[in-house]
Amino acid sequence: MNRISTLRAALFALLPLAAIALASPAAAQSPAASPAPAASPSPTPTPTPSATPVPPPAETKSPADSPAASQSPTPPAAPVQTADPFGEPFTLEPKKVVMLKGTANWDSAFDALIEAFKQLTALLDKDGIKASGNPMIVYTSTDDTGFTFIAEIPVDQDVKNLGKSMSMGNSPDGKALKFVHRGSYDNMDNTYEAITNHLDDKKLEAKDTFIEEYITDPLKTAEDKLVINVYVPLK
Repeated sequence: MNRISTLRAALFALLPLAAIALASPAAAQSPAASPAPAASPSPTPTPTPSATPVPPPAETKSPADSPAASQSPTPPAAPVQTADPFGEPFTLEPKKVVMLKGTANWDSAFDALIEAFKQLTALLDKDGIKASGNPMIVYTSTDDTGFTFIAEIPVDQDVKNLGKSMSMGNSPDGKALKFVHRGSYDNMDNTYEAITNHLDDKKLEAKDTFIEEYITDPLKTAEDKLVINVYVPLK
């Protein structure tokens, strides 16, 4: 039973709320203006000599009306933190790898993966060969109790004196979707559940395998600080 396809998809619907503006009828109506008192009759004015018109005083502007005052300095925008890609189309390129096949139970899964990486790393150190990429785990089959896997480390040359269950080969290639997991291996189920939901929403069909690329060194990084790219090859 595939670990990805057996996780239950959970769908949530968000109900928008309508904003309602309340206005008081009394507040919307202005009070009627009282009629102006009738002007009382006045005697006929006596003509006066014409006077030179006086120009109106120049309009003065308050400091608030000046352009400099109206343009207040804009505070700098806070930096935007972009989220990790989730379901990003990705093309896997084949790499030369030294690999180790293994099996493990889910209860001790991470310990089994770490042990496989330790054996491959010890082999490379003994032969004086440096890895040319991040270590990977390719899950070839899974069920309720455990899984089979291939631990892979990219290299630029063939490795000799291979141990038991070790061999040389190429990493998986082809079109896939890329997801990112941050945190401990124990929380990977949450990531795979989100992956399952994404595949269901997009109506995509995945192959019966998936790949984990360990961006942080699993041998030196605290488990809760892991960063793992998950690749899901598509049919």
